[in-house]
Amino acid sequence: MTVGKIIFYEDRNFQGRSHECSSDCADLHSYFNRCNSIRVESGCFMVYERPIFMGNQYFVRRGEYPDNQRMIGINDCIRSCRMIPIHRGQYRMRMYDRPDLAGQMNELSDDCPNVQDRFRMSDINSCNVMDGHWLMYDQPNYKGKQYYVRPGEYRRFSDWGGQTPKIGSLRRITEFN
Repeated sequence: MTVGKIIFYEDRNFQGRSHECSSDCADLHSYFNRCNSIRVESGCFMVYERPIFMGNQYFVRRGEYPDNQRMIGINDCIRSCRMIPIHRGQYRMRMYDRPDLAGQMNELSDDCPNVQDRFRMSDINSCNVMDGHWLMYDQPNYKGKQYYVRPGEYRRFSDWGGQTPKIGSLRRITEFN
């Protein structure tokens, strides 16, 4: 059973050459030169500006994005995508203020619109995602740069693509219709 389907188009308004994905793709460059619109027919995906799931990340859910730059702030350079699998069950993450899962630890099992207000910490240098799939944002209230984390250990903020340890908010990925 396919849980996700995304179609990338070279031009705005779903025009030009297209490529369809239903799984992770580490390098989309061979399928199109640029991407200016996206249609997500089912599921949720992270799209990345560089190959191998690197660079700026953007969360897209079911819907139409006829102009990437205007709708989600991404330029025409999408080079990889990752399908986010459906998760049923609890969500749990441990966050640490030091690298290598050290220092002050806080556990989270629900959305957190403001990490500083709730935990008195603004730097998350490492984390262990025990259950569920999450989005981290570098600003409070789910704004700013996004980082996708799935179950596993992230020993440094660079492991999730962060350029600094500043995390302002976290949200569980629960929308899959």
